[in-house]
Amino acid sequence: QVQLVESGGGLVQAGDSLRLSCAASGRALSNYALGWFRQGPGKEREFVAAISLSGGRTTYGDSVKDRFAISRDNAKNTVSLQMNNLKPEETAVYYCAAGSFYSASSTYYTREDVYKSWGKGTQVTVAT
Repeated sequence: QVQLVESGGGLVQAGDSLRLSCAASGRALSNYALGWFRQGPGKEREFVAAISLSGGRTTYGDSVKDRFAISRDNAKNTVSLQMNNLKPEETAVYYCAAGSFYSASSTYYTREDVYKSWGKGTQVTVAT
């Protein structure tokens, strides 16, 4: 089982950018598909972005497409989420997750149940 730790969260103003990172230990991330999810106060957990284990496929939630970018660095055993033009409603705890699978279907990467390892999350607060 791989252990994941998120970092890079903080307090920003609307319109600002943040880059989140997720560091893995225990296993090599090259064997995992990776995803980012978020959960705001009083809200359900929401899919944000995912990247296939090869790095050849990326998938984004409709609300973040064209503003966020997911990337992976297998040499450093990390996955990152670049978030641009943040909005107040995107205040949430952001989680990274890893799943040992490959799929040609973009929708498969949006399912919470396919990710078997989860970090504890990092808080992102977008002020008005």
